Amino acid sequence: MDIKPDIEPSHRLGAAVCAALLAAGLAWGIHSLWQSRGRLAGLTPSAWLDGSAGQALKPALRLPAQAQVETGLAALRYRLLGSLGKQVVQGCPGWLFYRDGLQPQPGHAQAFAQRLRLMRHWVGELRATGVQVLVVAVPDKSRVEAARLCGLQAAPAMRERLDDWHAGLAASQVPYVDLRAALDARTPGYFRTDVHMNGHGAAASAEAVAAAALHFLGQPGQQRYAVGSAARPTERVGDLLVLAGLEHAPDRWRPLPDLVREQTVKPEIAGGLLDEVAPPEVLLAGSSNGRRSHFAERLGMRLGRQVWNLSMDGGQFSGALQAALRQRAQWPASLRLVIWEFSEMALSLPLTEDEKTTLATLPSR
Repeated sequence: MDIKPDIEPSHRLGAAVCAALLAAGLAWGIHSLWQSRGRLAGLTPSAWLDGSAGQALKPALRLPAQAQVETGLAALRYRLLGSLGKQVVQGCPGWLFYRDGLQPQPGHAQAFAQRLRLMRHWVGELRATGVQVLVVAVPDKSRVEAARLCGLQAAPAMRERLDDWHAGLAASQVPYVDLRAALDARTPGYFRTDVHMNGHGAAASAEAVAAAALHFLGQPGQQRYAVGSAARPTERVGDLLVLAGLEHAPDRWRPLPDLVREQTVKPEIAGGLLDEVAPPEVLLAGSSNGRRSHFAERLGMRLGRQVWNLSMDGGQFSGALQAALRQRAQWPASLRLVIWEFSEMALSLPLTEDEKTTLATLPSR
């Protein structure tokens, strides 16, 4: 009987396809780098060592239609698996939450203790210059909207965090505002698809903070504000939808965005354009909460004063406060009160580089 030798399958076609894809990727990379040569020319050698060069070039190296592909994959992941990625989870239908608000990151206890030290240092520094401080930790959305969690559970350490923080403030005799009661009375006080307070929550919080601030300022001032409202609600795609990669997905392939009737809150100008504005007495050094839902303007409306708003997106625990302190020489002599606002969740996040730098200058005890 004749035995035919085994015939090895050919891999030439697969190898050719892989080679073609690699060649196309190389060509696209060279083309993208050439198009970004102006950006490359401005980079210093240190930028290639610390990773900032890679971040600068990352947008240029994206493939054609990559954004659409990523949106499609995120939509499929949500529709088929009910998953919103690593950072976002869904409670009750349509209610999204930030995972870091429910589960602590490694080293959260040490970060919390270090932030108590930083708080005492910065408050003491401000008081030494005659400026008072009012601390406001905005409760996490998962705490206030607990009825919308639908089975999601927050770790015990996260549930105890706000009380522990307030106890630390009280022990250091630092004034603070606990917003839980105010927000509980206005629930829902947060957007469904966003981590921030909605208009109702911002108004309730501003009222509570203003009541505490007037203990330092006395009677409300004379500044008036004009409030307007849009004729009809519009869609508002929250940051949690963006974080889940579903910002541009069709509505049937993502949780529905919030419907919001946008408002405007602006200080009224009583005199002419050349009239001087009263120098600020209140500085708001806040997180993105201070830049959403007209929180700063609503606060000013309750105080009867314009608020100098130095809040910043991504400021976490102390970003805005440290930025404001770096401008301390330019503060007007009229400034009497700093309202330091941040999200409760920021208490448990890893320390920023700026926070580590400040800690290194503090005495060990």
